[in-house]
Amino acid sequence: MTINEYQMLAMTTANKELSSTQMLENGVMGLCGEAGEAIDLVKKHLFHGHELKRDELIKELGDVAWYLAESCAALGVELEEVLTLNIEKLKKRYPEGFDKQRSINRTE
Repeated sequence: MTINEYQMLAMTTANKELSSTQMLENGVMGLCGEAGEAIDLVKKHLFHGHELKRDELIKELGDVAWYLAESCAALGVELEEVLTLNIEKLKKRYPEGFDKQRSINRTE
């Protein structure tokens, strides 16, 4: 499945009664919520002595992807375009790969 196919399939389960503004609000709020659930699993693993619940973390990351797809759909942009623009930005920022000094001394 391609990225845009994922977005299309994911959006078959979106609430069709939401306006594009409500869809965007739900999407970005959902991103925050699901990212919080993901980091909570990692926090419990790192600091509370829990085993890393890998399968649960994978499911949470899938939920992050769903809300990202919804946010993009609300903006009328394909997920692939957003990801492509991000890679282009990163290539400009780190043309030779990640560099600590370039990260510390960003001018953007």
